[in-house]
Amino acid sequence: MASPVFLALLVLLATVATACIQSVARAGPSGAPGGSAVEVSASTLPQPTGPTPVPSFVRPTPTPAPTFLLYVVKRGDNLNTIAHRFGTSGRSIAYWNRGTYASLDPEAAGYSPNLVKVGWTLILIPKVILDEQTLEQPAPDPTDPSATEPFPS
Repeated sequence: MASPVFLALLVLLATVATACIQSVARAGPSGAPGGSAVEVSASTLPQPTGPTPVPSFVRPTPTPAPTFLLYVVKRGDNLNTIAHRFGTSGRSIAYWNRGTYASLDPEAAGYSPNLVKVGWTLILIPKVILDEQTLEQPAPDPTDPSATEPFPS
């Protein structure tokens, strides 16, 4: 059985809790006693006027990159016949492939643009002719002593 003191404390605690709840319920939105609650709904919020803006995105027009082709050299081919077939120049084909085949590099000692072998795979761009005047010049070889002299003697 619970003691009378415990029951009295329990009743007192319940009374205080009820009074607090009623006091909060009577308080207004600012917390002041006697205030009234304001109900907010979506219809009382300010609404935009005019048409709702729709985001638009226009994709940029891409600049087409040159389309490289791979051409396998056949019997009877040379750079000029291949170039004529694809609307370019033999010199352009040699330039595009100089890193792969040393005989096509004008800077190499064994430069021979008419030497192409059956089975070589050449990279080319149809209907594009390189302008050698606008090409970047290669950087000088730092191991070459003549490259450091301003004027050859």
